Amino acid sequence: MKTPTLRTSTISAKRSHNRFAYVLLLPALILFFVAFVVPIVYSIVLSVFSRRSDGGGAFAPKQDVFVWFENYAGVLADPTFWAGLQRLGIYSLFMVPILVILSIALALLLDLPKVKLRAFSRMAIFLPYGVPSVIAALMWGFLYVPAISPIYQIGEAFGLDFPPLLRGDLIYTAIINVVLWGGIGFNTIIVYTALQSLPKELIDAARIDGCNEFTIARYVKLPHIVPATILTGLFSVIGALQVYSEPQMLSTLTTAINSTFFPLMRVYRDAFAHDDLNSAATASIILAVATVLLSLLVVGIRTLITRRSSHAIQD
Repeated sequence: MKTPTLRTSTISAKRSHNRFAYVLLLPALILFFVAFVVPIVYSIVLSVFSRRSDGGGAFAPKQDVFVWFENYAGVLADPTFWAGLQRLGIYSLFMVPILVILSIALALLLDLPKVKLRAFSRMAIFLPYGVPSVIAALMWGFLYVPAISPIYQIGEAFGLDFPPLLRGDLIYTAIINVVLWGGIGFNTIIVYTALQSLPKELIDAARIDGCNEFTIARYVKLPHIVPATILTGLFSVIGALQVYSEPQMLSTLTTAINSTFFPLMRVYRDAFAHDDLNSAATASIILAVATVLLSLLVVGIRTLITRRSSHAIQD
């Protein structure tokens, strides 16, 4: 008779713990539902409706009309949307590899055994990440303006003619520089943390075998941080698709950036300048789907590389 009683009390205790766990999770679940699920559902609803007037002139009241996928067809047929995607592709093509490669390089440099001022270097690399992107864009934007930039003034004093970064295709360089300055610290810390989990015995054994630091980094450290590298690549891809603050702030200082330069800027224009929430929601859904698909692609590549590495180790 004691065994069933003990088992019943154990099951009751587990259920009580589960209920308490759900109670603790409830605030986070409510916040997730309100801040994440509700906006997505509302955006989907807006994307299949359109506000139209029944007649009576420009001041006639407008009503929401269910239009199925008409908004999606309109966004996909808009040349400004595709032009923004093209510019976003050019920006991502340069920004993502540079960000990942520099993050790996800085992490490897911080992991060197005889590096000086290691703590200060980590803080100096990570500190720009704490600066809001709006402030960073404005700060760098004023450094890009030749009339007020000390960099251009010093160059002029020494007879150097620096190219104007706020004109023409060099605007990509200006935007990438701001994003790199603000985001490289976060990615570097991720890779550096992965390096700290590498068993020291492997590195010591490589040094005993006569390997230099470059050989150790190539054949011991880099294979170990492949998952962290792919993770930084995933963050970089998502960040590239969501770039908004930097070009939006720089657009106040140059005519090279218009209101549809990147897709999210077009969303902002439709929502707040044209008062067309339906078109803005539609473009947002399209970008969200593209972000999810690219994220799944990166995760799939990570899984494939991890499996091949595990098979290679077993063989």
